Amino acid sequence: MESEFLSTMALTFKLAAITTAILLFIAIPLASFLVFSKMRFKSIIETIVSMPLVLPPSVLGFYLLLAFSPASAIGNFLTEHGIHLAFSFEGLVIGSVLFSLPFMVHPIQSALAQVPHSIFEASYTLGKSKFETMVRVILPMIRSGLISGITLAFAHTVGEFGVILMIGGNIPDETRVASIAIYDEVESLNYAMAHQYALTLFVVTFSILLLVYTLNKKSLGGIQ
Repeated sequence: MESEFLSTMALTFKLAAITTAILLFIAIPLASFLVFSKMRFKSIIETIVSMPLVLPPSVLGFYLLLAFSPASAIGNFLTEHGIHLAFSFEGLVIGSVLFSLPFMVHPIQSALAQVPHSIFEASYTLGKSKFETMVRVILPMIRSGLISGITLAFAHTVGEFGVILMIGGNIPDETRVASIAIYDEVESLNYAMAHQYALTLFVVTFSILLLVYTLNKKSLGGIQ
């Protein structure tokens, strides 16, 4: 059981780490677009990004399961090319990215909205490109927002249940993450093992959040 516990926890944090890395790559340009774009229908994109905050996880998981199914056009195309996303780790990553997207985008978006426009203008005046300005000037300024986004996305992915259950099931070493294991152990009346999983998640997520809030408080104190 100990080896099963370790492999389940390793898979859980592997999923959270990969999801967070992908989200960071996506969220920075997406948050920049939402803050600075004057596109007429930008509110529609903002709504889509925020949907996972209010949408039941089972709803998103259900539609992803339909999309990944060989019976759908997308699923059939993927299957013909040897790609099977339903009940696979890769499918979990896609579902986790979609479901945790607002937890990464919103903190970064909020931080970017507080950056004075004069900072951008000054950087452009000095000959910096938009990319250089973002990487060398803006990102260091919104460090607290980035840290918050990374932390929230990671912690949220660690605690996912509904989406993962719908599209991943309970396959050891493939889709059986800690949240699924807790449910499975409770169903089997193995409360001791469920407690081991639950306590581990509680301690890890609490420690991560405490560290981030402490670092952000020190960072703000240094600025003042």
